[in-house]
Amino acid sequence: MTIPRLTSRDIRSDSRLDVLHAILSAGEVTRNERAQVTGLSAATVATVVGELIAEGIVLETKVTVGRVGRPTATLGMNADRGRVVGVDVAETYVRAALFDTALNQLEFLEVERDEHILDPEVMTEAVGDILDRMLEQQRLAREAVLGIGVTLPGLVQGPAGLSVFVPNLAWRSEDLDRLRERVGMPLVIDNPLKAIGTAEMWLGRGRYCSSLVTVNLGTGVGAAIALDARLVRGATNSAGEWGHTLLVLDGRECRCGRRGCVEAYVGVPGIVETLREIAPDHPLTSIDLQRDFILAMAQAVDRAEPDEAVHATIDRTAYYLGSALADLVAVVNPEVITLTGWTTWALGTSLLPAVRRHVREQAPGTSADGLELELSTVKGNSVTTGVATIALERSLADAGLITRRTAITL
Repeated sequence: MTIPRLTSRDIRSDSRLDVLHAILSAGEVTRNERAQVTGLSAATVATVVGELIAEGIVLETKVTVGRVGRPTATLGMNADRGRVVGVDVAETYVRAALFDTALNQLEFLEVERDEHILDPEVMTEAVGDILDRMLEQQRLAREAVLGIGVTLPGLVQGPAGLSVFVPNLAWRSEDLDRLRERVGMPLVIDNPLKAIGTAEMWLGRGRYCSSLVTVNLGTGVGAAIALDARLVRGATNSAGEWGHTLLVLDGRECRCGRRGCVEAYVGVPGIVETLREIAPDHPLTSIDLQRDFILAMAQAVDRAEPDEAVHATIDRTAYYLGSALADLVAVVNPEVITLTGWTTWALGTSLLPAVRRHVREQAPGTSADGLELELSTVKGNSVTTGVATIALERSLADAGLITRRTAITL
């Protein structure tokens, strides 16, 4: 395989992204502060900032006059340059969020969907309908939207042609064409894990470290991996499918067809199965919808009178999760691991202490020494935020300001 060489244009592109990343992360900042954070020279930062101001992407928000030297200009993103949208198509819901170009969330809509129906036509219409409603409520013309990012459950692969694989479902090229036509605006598609990783790098703990893993817990589970401050995508964009690595040899059947996957133990169906093993007749095992089950688990944990089966399920799930994360630590050796996803928001505080303990106990050697394991601090839905950020990057690519796109474009 030939590794493409970076051109001077690519290097300038990376410098622009570094500066934009720093400004978005900080909100407002001076040129000198950006040079310190990015490691770029003051001259390079000045040149890049001038280009971004000329394109209307960055603004000088205020000027401070000191006793000596030249006035200091504070820089911020131009929030009114346009709008971007992130859409999270999950097994159990569709959520859309509208952002300005400083990535401030302006509006969101969410509709529950039947988790048993993964038909591409139904999912396409769900995306189109929620976008139509959002634009109508905001009285926003399609021309004001710089781009839309959509995540689809499963493996979104490329670059040799876009393909989306979900267990028991494959999107055909005509299905993706239909999605593009229904959206009717510049569109990027990506895997939810890549969106989560992008959000964590731009707006979460990834702002302060160079090696990071963000673990998503929900129907499925996966890990977004960033090394040297760059999201790891792999040869076909499928890096991070940690949920389909082996936890138990010849263990539970996973929906991917293998046995013993991490997802079969810490994904929501796996948690249901654990509760069923502990208490076969427990009333929560009869709850049909996954989000309702996780909410009921959280409510049971908070009751004054303890539900021993629920607490045992939490303990066992923490053991499974900690064991699986210890393997991830052995391979990646990150500085930080963050947990996100709707299972995390419901059960994370109950799981976290035991998960930390199990990771420390099981990670080999000193690989977990100094590891920070915590809940994500990214506000709102990190999938919609992340994929909207990717859509913003796509708009910068269309403007010729960056050369290496980070998502799959339709």
